[in-house]
Amino acid sequence: MIETIEVKVNNKIFKYSKGITVNEILTEHKQDYKYPIILAKINNRLRELSEKIEENSTIDFLDLTSPEGNRTHINGLKLVLLYAVNTLYGKKSKIRVEHSLDKGIYIKTSFKLTEQKLSQIKLIMKEIIKKDLPINKLNIDRLEAINYYNEIGDTTKSGVLKYITDNYITLYRLGNIYDYFYSLMPTKTGQVKDFDLTFIDNNSLLLRFPTVYINDKIKKYQPHPHMFEVFKEYKDWANLIGVEDSVDLNRVVSTGKISDLIKIDETLQSNRLLEIAKEINSKRKKVRIVLIAGPSSAGKTTTSRKLCMYLKSFGLEPKTIGMDDYFVERDHTPKDENGNYDFECLETVDLKLFDKQIQQLLNGDTVKVPTYNFGLGRKEFNGKMKLEENDILIIEGIHALDPKILSNISRDRKYKIYISPLTELNIDSHNRIPTTDNRLLRRIVRDNRTRDYKVENTLKQWESVRSGEEKYIFPYQDDSDITVNSAAIYEIGVLKTYVEPLLYSVESSSPYYEEAKRLINFLRVFLPIPSESIPEDAVIREFIGGSYFHE
Repeated sequence: MIETIEVKVNNKIFKYSKGITVNEILTEHKQDYKYPIILAKINNRLRELSEKIEENSTIDFLDLTSPEGNRTHINGLKLVLLYAVNTLYGKKSKIRVEHSLDKGIYIKTSFKLTEQKLSQIKLIMKEIIKKDLPINKLNIDRLEAINYYNEIGDTTKSGVLKYITDNYITLYRLGNIYDYFYSLMPTKTGQVKDFDLTFIDNNSLLLRFPTVYINDKIKKYQPHPHMFEVFKEYKDWANLIGVEDSVDLNRVVSTGKISDLIKIDETLQSNRLLEIAKEINSKRKKVRIVLIAGPSSAGKTTTSRKLCMYLKSFGLEPKTIGMDDYFVERDHTPKDENGNYDFECLETVDLKLFDKQIQQLLNGDTVKVPTYNFGLGRKEFNGKMKLEENDILIIEGIHALDPKILSNISRDRKYKIYISPLTELNIDSHNRIPTTDNRLLRRIVRDNRTRDYKVENTLKQWESVRSGEEKYIFPYQDDSDITVNSAAIYEIGVLKTYVEPLLYSVESSSPYYEEAKRLINFLRVFLPIPSESIPEDAVIREFIGGSYFHE
């Protein structure tokens, strides 16, 4: 006797035979969706389309416009790219996923690349996608997988699996290629149709794709020289000291040498900030304002206060202003499409007052500067400020690089700094550590420590925060005079010790359970790193506690 189950899709109940796959159900509903479906949420659990339904369920289909679907879409594209490269140039030809770049992923090749070769790779990728080849999910004995990767010369992959204690691990097979990822995957190549490739140089390319912020569009490549140079500088340094991926970092930890690495990294960070202070000092006759901006949890506060110390060593006297203190009164604060206060948009700032007071300060006037009372939702004018001869203004805020602020002051009087933790460490050759995840881990730890926030509170706010960054911060990063990388090469291992217990607190009934589980899965390949050797002026202290500048 065939049992039937009830499945809710788009708030409608349908009856199916027990054991039907998600993909079979999808065939009846494809016309209801604009983009190819990549994943499904079944009773609040992420599942691949090959999953069988054995009980009454609610299914939400996910495409590339969802964060989960987009992540899966990107990993599917990486697998298709690897297969195309191996098809054209053999298994000895390798690709290495480096980092994000302009809404794409920067990838290095082990072989000489030309624009013609890249066109061939793109053509093969399109053929693979058109054939709609199966991507098979396999549960493999972990030791067998380690042996496999050792045999094909991928010692990084085998090294990663050494730190996973499960008896069995999940590999995905496309043709004769087996790979390991940190998300669910498409079940067929036809589900990852949207992509493009851009030639960068003779051994690197950019894999481009739609994002959750631009939906079905693929952004035209725009070079970001500051960002690219910072990534390259840190990658070269990581290669020099032999710590390029999680396996290298774990080796340093397991051999008891992590304290040395922390000291080296923090010395490097301090030296780079000192060089910036030197450059600002060299322009002191002209530059009177330093503007600092960056996304959430970039370490702006620590970096700016540390910079102030270095500027003082050159005889300059920094005076700080936070743009948040110039918020408009609460009843004038703009609201978003959901009727909630939008504290991210530029209109939240009283620009007229801000521009006027900064100009007055430059003119040598004494100004009554505001402090914003967030409890009452209004500015309070209890302090005074005046710029003396050796004083320099340090202004921090998410809109600090927007050319619409201080437009009445000439550009050569301003020095602009963009700060972001541009994670140079990778998990392995095909799995990077997104800067966004690094910042999210930082924020979870800090929110819990300083505000007693639960993980769900931070995750709930994160989507809004990220949306604001895309609108108000990232478009202006190229207008900076310099980009500061606030990431420490060792910090994921440190953050793990603080954030992992918090992530386990998310209940399975929570809408954020899958995201917490994803982060736990990502962190498990890193050995924990104790914080005892981290100096008090390190950026990471801003999040884990014990900072010289915060406590």
